[in-house]
Amino acid sequence: MRDQAPILEMRSITKTFPGVKALDDVTMTVARGEIHAICGENGAGKSTLMKVLSGVYPHGSYDGEIVYRGEEVQFKDIRSSEHAGIVIIHQELALIPELSVTENIFLGNEVKGSMGIDWHEARVKAKGLLDRVGLRIDPDSLIKNLGVGQQQLVEIARALSKDVDLLILDEPTAALNEHDSLLLLDLLRGLRERGLTCIIISHKLNEITAVADSITILRDGRTVETLDVGAGGVDEDRIIRGMVGRSLEARFPDHTPTIGETFFEVEGWTVEHPQLPGRLVAKGSSFFVRRGEIVGFAGIMGAGRTELARSLFGRSYGRWISGSIRINGKDVRIPTVQSAIENKIAYVPEDRKALGLNLLDDIQDTVVAADLKKIRTNGVLDATLAHSAAEGYRKSLRIKANTVREGVVKLSGGNQQKVLLGKWMFPEPDLLILDEPTRGIDVGAKYEIYGLVQRLADDGKGVVVISSELPELLGLCDRIYTIFEGRITGVVDRAEADQELLMRLMTGTGARTGVA
Repeated sequence: MRDQAPILEMRSITKTFPGVKALDDVTMTVARGEIHAICGENGAGKSTLMKVLSGVYPHGSYDGEIVYRGEEVQFKDIRSSEHAGIVIIHQELALIPELSVTENIFLGNEVKGSMGIDWHEARVKAKGLLDRVGLRIDPDSLIKNLGVGQQQLVEIARALSKDVDLLILDEPTAALNEHDSLLLLDLLRGLRERGLTCIIISHKLNEITAVADSITILRDGRTVETLDVGAGGVDEDRIIRGMVGRSLEARFPDHTPTIGETFFEVEGWTVEHPQLPGRLVAKGSSFFVRRGEIVGFAGIMGAGRTELARSLFGRSYGRWISGSIRINGKDVRIPTVQSAIENKIAYVPEDRKALGLNLLDDIQDTVVAADLKKIRTNGVLDATLAHSAAEGYRKSLRIKANTVREGVVKLSGGNQQKVLLGKWMFPEPDLLILDEPTRGIDVGAKYEIYGLVQRLADDGKGVVVISSELPELLGLCDRIYTIFEGRITGVVDRAEADQELLMRLMTGTGARTGVA
């Protein structure tokens, strides 16, 4: 249902922060009724451009023009852009967990009656909006009881409640499993058929090629090109060439592992849900990790991968029921996070902003936070040692920042992930557990992180990688364990692993015995 008349033109947009030009003469045209994708490496300016469009960065804080529906617009804030029919859904969902679906949909845009808010009418309208996005739930359901995929659909329903003409989605499938991602992409196609224009930012290039009509590529704050998907010749490799300025012949660095002896063993690990007595999130899990080995964990959303990892890391999730951990052949008790660090275990969480980083800190304070003992001199924190350590990681991890005193909140997602990796490399762990280490980052940054993981293994460390992307596990790991409903159902060596086999094991249809 595309109309060649543009709904949006962004002309020569330039946005500067102190010491950094985030956008440099960016130009983009979006046709009415199309799905227009924006691609680029972390730090390329994608989110900044959309914040300019949606009024987060108001007119006057940037140079250039925005022409919307044939007229120049000058948005002073988000409310003014929403009034014009432009709604943005950010990567970090802005729902309030303790409120209901109805309350969240109409928050700030309440349905008014003669006696204040008309809750009956609000529920009726919420039900209609939920039906429109294909979400069959009670409008009175609390947000905290919904899955991530359902919450994403509630966000879209909220956007549709505002008479949206142009919907912007920033990494809408970053936290979704494959099934929920496909449902969301189908929803976007349906919205397009009804004439809604969508702009989508995503690092999942297979999804971009599947759903987008056109693709604008940014690099280092500049427009590189716009590709017409319908004209043909647009595939993932073509997009990557535009994003990084070169071809990536392989998505993973070449690597020949040197695997040593087993040093970390888990046996019969059983953990109960923290709020639901009797519900087990880990059921008799047993596995091992060898030095120099990269071990993957695969499972569908809710299978228990993260719950297992966090419970092992100082019992930071759930209630331990039974099971043992052996390190270098000796039974150890690890009841706290501090004891996990002392036993040379590190855990990089999947939600870097909620669980991994303090966004009020700078790079330096973040990197040294997990092991302050290393930067003490005569019992006092030594600022020189802290700066030296952080600067070393800034350079070795190629964190894009002018100084280690730059705030973490100002960094792109990929650079925030590198800071988080630096934080847990600083204590020099023997076992590093990485939970969704490349979620929401671009292919170039992924390649760098894959190389880093391989170097850690080459240094004799054991690395556990939890990922929802099966190609990532197949390309990176030496062995892959599968989990279904809290139970380990199989383990596959790299040589015999493929997506079909892993999916059978992940869904409980091909469980193997003696998996550890």
